[in-house]
Amino acid sequence: MKSFAIAGCGHLGKIVKEAYVKGYLKDYRLIAAYSRKREDAQSLVLDTKAVALSSMDEVISLKPDYIVETASIALFKEFAIKALRAGISVIPLSIGAFADSVFKDEALKAAEGSGARIYIPSGAVGGFDALTTISLMAEAKGLEVKAGLYNHKGPKGLKNTPLYSDELNEREKCVFSGTTKDAIAILPTKVNVAVASSLATIGADDAITEITSTPGFVGDSQCAFIETDGYRATADIYSADSDIAAWSVVALLRNISSPMIFF
Repeated sequence: MKSFAIAGCGHLGKIVKEAYVKGYLKDYRLIAAYSRKREDAQSLVLDTKAVALSSMDEVISLKPDYIVETASIALFKEFAIKALRAGISVIPLSIGAFADSVFKDEALKAAEGSGARIYIPSGAVGGFDALTTISLMAEAKGLEVKAGLYNHKGPKGLKNTPLYSDELNEREKCVFSGTTKDAIAILPTKVNVAVASSLATIGADDAITEITSTPGFVGDSQCAFIETDGYRATADIYSADSDIAAWSVVALLRNISSPMIFF
């Protein structure tokens, strides 16, 4: 039986834990939870045999097979490379961290050196199988590729960000159009899925992200795409809330341990 720890004990971390308690992760054992607020970690592990820890070094010392990150880019960058070097695979929701090419290269090097893996969950988008397949075909055939993600959200989803303005409550507007790397720099918690889809295709420096705001729109609509000569794929997913991101981690863990793998 494989073991895992949860780094981040907010709403998304609690969903992963509840899925575990309800038996959706029967091939795993939750051994630890970490939060900067120790009381949050203690609350999360109450009805499990896992321990609440106050430092990621303590989590790493327990040698879980996987660390699931559900907190922030800052936290993920803080522990990921050390965990990978220790042979611990990571499953991050803060995939935007990999828009930083220096961090990405160091993380990949650490994983290659230890045999650990970086598992990218689908979050609120998906379709990575088709995106990676067409990207590979285009590379092999020497074809030009266009790839990226179209995001659609309501003004409420942009509040307290540099892209928000009161006019968004009155009319639909494209509030951002540019590279995925620039998008995650402006919205570090809002477009992790854009970075994920870019990693599956042409990278955050070259993939595009467009964000449109519509008055009264609730949730997020994400459309990841790749286009090349003779081939096209899109993955268009709507989610009313962020729960789908946590459930994608549960689905990924189940896929890893299943005798039948979905790609």
